Amino acid sequence: MEYVTLAVNGTLMRGLPLEPHLTEVGAVFIQERLTERCYRLWSVEDDHPAMLRVPREDPRAVRVAVEVWQVPLEGLARILMGEPEGLTVGKVLLENGETVLGVLGEPEAIRGQKEISEFGGWRAYLHALSLQ
Repeated sequence: MEYVTLAVNGTLMRGLPLEPHLTEVGAVFIQERLTERCYRLWSVEDDHPAMLRVPREDPRAVRVAVEVWQVPLEGLARILMGEPEGLTVGKVLLENGETVLGVLGEPEAIRGQKEISEFGGWRAYLHALSLQ
């Protein structure tokens, strides 16, 4: 069986609502990582995040906490079709220099949404929300 490495940064993460989309196709959690400092992050209706790659010189660019999973190639399309509208797959740069596939937001998906880059990840943002 062929596998692909996939970085996820939101509701597909362990313990969050869409994790079963990964486990039901036989995906296996590998590790937690950070991206390169070339992303910004938005909350889409406080339902899920949208991570967009930006130029490294963007002063608002951050490292984003992600989970890296090993996904059976035949299950990848099923996982991605279950993602919210406005999310897509692309290449994600990890802090160790590795490039993997990952879930990214489309620019239109963030129009009018709240930027949450300062939190460095979806879990940290959810934690901050729970303290309010």
